[in-house]
Amino acid sequence: MTQQIDTLFTNALVLTMDGKLNQYDPGAVAVKGDVILAVGPEAEIKQKYTANETIDCGGKVLMPGLVNAHTHVPMTLLRGLADDLRLDVWLMGYMLPVEREFVSPDFVRLGTQLACAEQIRSGVTTFNDMYYFESHIAQATADAGLRAVCGQTVMKYPAPDAPAFEDSLAMAREFIKNWKDHPLIVPAVAPHAPYSCTPEILRAAADLAQEFDVPLHIHISETAFEVETMRNENNMPVVPYVKKQGLLEAKIIAAHCVHIDAGEMWTLQHVNAGVAHNPSSNLKLASGFAPVQKMLEAGLNVGIGTDGPASNNDLDMFEEVRLASFVAKASSNDPTVVPAATALLMATRMGAQALHIGHLTGSVEAGKRADLIIVDTSPVHNSPRFRRDPNNAYAQLVYASRSTDVSDVMVNGKWLMRNHQLLTLNEEELLVEARAMAKKIDTFLIEREQSVLSKLIALGGSMEQESFEVQVKVKITEPDLVVQEMKRPEIEITAFKHYRQYDNYFSFDDPSQGRLRFREDDLINAKGEAENVRTRLTLLGQKREGKIGEDVLLSRSRFLAPAAHTLRFYREYFKPKEEISITKDRQRWHIRYKETEFFVNLDHMEEPKMGYFLEIKSRTWSRKDAERKAVMASELLSLLGAASAETVAQDYIEFIGS
Repeated sequence: MTQQIDTLFTNALVLTMDGKLNQYDPGAVAVKGDVILAVGPEAEIKQKYTANETIDCGGKVLMPGLVNAHTHVPMTLLRGLADDLRLDVWLMGYMLPVEREFVSPDFVRLGTQLACAEQIRSGVTTFNDMYYFESHIAQATADAGLRAVCGQTVMKYPAPDAPAFEDSLAMAREFIKNWKDHPLIVPAVAPHAPYSCTPEILRAAADLAQEFDVPLHIHISETAFEVETMRNENNMPVVPYVKKQGLLEAKIIAAHCVHIDAGEMWTLQHVNAGVAHNPSSNLKLASGFAPVQKMLEAGLNVGIGTDGPASNNDLDMFEEVRLASFVAKASSNDPTVVPAATALLMATRMGAQALHIGHLTGSVEAGKRADLIIVDTSPVHNSPRFRRDPNNAYAQLVYASRSTDVSDVMVNGKWLMRNHQLLTLNEEELLVEARAMAKKIDTFLIEREQSVLSKLIALGGSMEQESFEVQVKVKITEPDLVVQEMKRPEIEITAFKHYRQYDNYFSFDDPSQGRLRFREDDLINAKGEAENVRTRLTLLGQKREGKIGEDVLLSRSRFLAPAAHTLRFYREYFKPKEEISITKDRQRWHIRYKETEFFVNLDHMEEPKMGYFLEIKSRTWSRKDAERKAVMASELLSLLGAASAETVAQDYIEFIGS
């Protein structure tokens, strides 16, 4: 007597991707509800089961759906926004500013729906996400019928969905509680990366993941710069650092791992960590070649991901699987590594294991969820088919198949696509909404690019207020006399610091934009050694407010911002017309004179060689106050023996660049 089931797939080349890589041709698969009941030779399965619906696969490949092991699905709406840039310029200069402006629950809903449509069409049945407003992403994904590990992002910077990391952690906790044990969604916590999280954040995220027994998704060692910085700042590689913070006690999913060594691989393998390899993204952003073959040899579960569609620029897993094999061969100079069967395994069963959901999906086995796709390997770009070697089936899929060859997709026993027709999403409506969003983002960036100040503020952290200051500057020939006169009783020294300053001034086609100064301050100790380095940006107004008297200037328009990135970053981000460098040795006194605060700078201009200058400054906020301080600045010049010195009515950059 046969057992009644819901769906029976027959006349298929069944690639199980199980532990033995069993194939059945012709094969059959029996599905009841959301579960695979049986898989095997067609004749054997047909004798045991009677189905409500029998699907004749027509000799096509029936296999587990692909697992996209790392992505940021709402970034479909940022696809093609800023390309051919370095990772830091792309991320900090464009992605984050646009995200701060536009990312909202509606934004992530639309972006997720668009991504789900794309992934269903390319045979993806499971993906691993990290983004903002993750509960809305989870809902959109569940509505579309896909399976996903959804990670709520946590980082030290203000995020579109949370002003502080405490808020992100609270959101992650609530998200996990609400979605735990959902049939399609596995909630997770996603501390963005070691460099974007404090040790406190990493430890809190690890504790949260362990408390609820959910995955922890994080970027690890994506760039050589990240690894070098970690070694310089913490005297250890990235993996030992995150281990120190307790992350490896959770079910970790480590995205990228481009620059990890053998010891780090064994450390990750020992804790059953999953790795998400992202070949397209790593190639496009020139991040490097992940040592995939060595990771596999170490026993790591390595999945394959597309990364976000803003850095790829698609969610086509067939392309990723092919690249994963090719890149491994080229980077190792060995054509035998990561053969087709291994590459496909990484995109199915091993990918699911990397996400810690291998018990649910990733292979066609009895007891696992019915996450299945049908792939046509008969089109002209994939013909003919050889049957001599069973590995040919994997080679056809990895080296010649395309995402458009996927004809049917089932997830959790429910159809999402039949004969290339999507059943859970309306593509036409999504495309109209996406075009409207792109128009808004274009308008925002066009307006921003017209102003250096707007681009500075977009980076975040700028002090969006102008400061005015009274200043007098003279050229001197006896610097030792100034140092001696600073000891006069009329002058109260409240602080003294010695710096070496390296200034780079950017000028632009439009002089009204002002100049942008990147300054590195090296604090010099009593032994003449640099013991602390500080960097910052200052946008200097092109015009002066005017003179007070004959010698004292009132200057304005100084917008300050932390310089968290390299000088190279700012060159590529601001694209200046001209750059001028200045190096000087500065002795700075913070003083009180007649109950009024002043800064006294004694500068030795070393590059270009221009000698010594004495500069006296004080901040001011009114014309009357400025006039009072101008008189006192002139008095200080006399006290310091520089009353008759040549007055310089310009900033250094002004008379150097003139």
